[in-house]
Amino acid sequence: MTSLRVKICGLSTPETTAAAVDAGAAFVGFVFFPKSPRALTATAAGALASDVRAGVCKVGLFVDPDDTLLDETLSHAPLDMIQLQGSETPDRVAEVRSLTGLPVMKAVGISTSDDLPRLDLYEEVADQLLCDAKPVEGAVLPGGNGVAVDWRVIAGRTWRRPWMLAGGLTAANVAEAARLTGASQVDVSSGVESAPGVKDIERIEAFIAAAKGVAA
Repeated sequence: MTSLRVKICGLSTPETTAAAVDAGAAFVGFVFFPKSPRALTATAAGALASDVRAGVCKVGLFVDPDDTLLDETLSHAPLDMIQLQGSETPDRVAEVRSLTGLPVMKAVGISTSDDLPRLDLYEEVADQLLCDAKPVEGAVLPGGNGVAVDWRVIAGRTWRRPWMLAGGLTAANVAEAARLTGASQVDVSSGVESAPGVKDIERIEAFIAAAKGVAA
């Protein structure tokens, strides 16, 4: 049995990025959405990503990006995976995959069982899925809001693609979330912050330690 694989998303400083890598994160995420308190420029992300050691997947989070933004970002930041967090259609997911030549992870907001067919739709085109909490009506951010998924909705689901669980995860609840959903990968952002957009090294280390204590 292996432990949970962890993605720390919304990193923005050399210190917190290094802390995530040193603690054993399998994925580090950089945000390219201007409205987010975690947003980075392509140049800033490139500087952070260039120091991440081989074997750790560098993920760029985008919200309904156009081709120009993707091209410009990738010209500065050596990303390994694209995360699409907006309202991208399955066709657009396939386009981004073809355009960038990188694997694409599509975030799908889940609130009730009525949302589950969307997972099936994106499983056809994405390399991975991110099962996230559906943003509340009027939310500015499509993710990273600290809202938890109702884990019972996806319990027992048969997945055809690798997937991650996100939404309201913390060091205190990640083990229970994995137990209820069967997740082998988890994604956290606000759950390791001391303030919106401010990652906390001790919380990063505690979250990864808790996740690594769970057999996946």
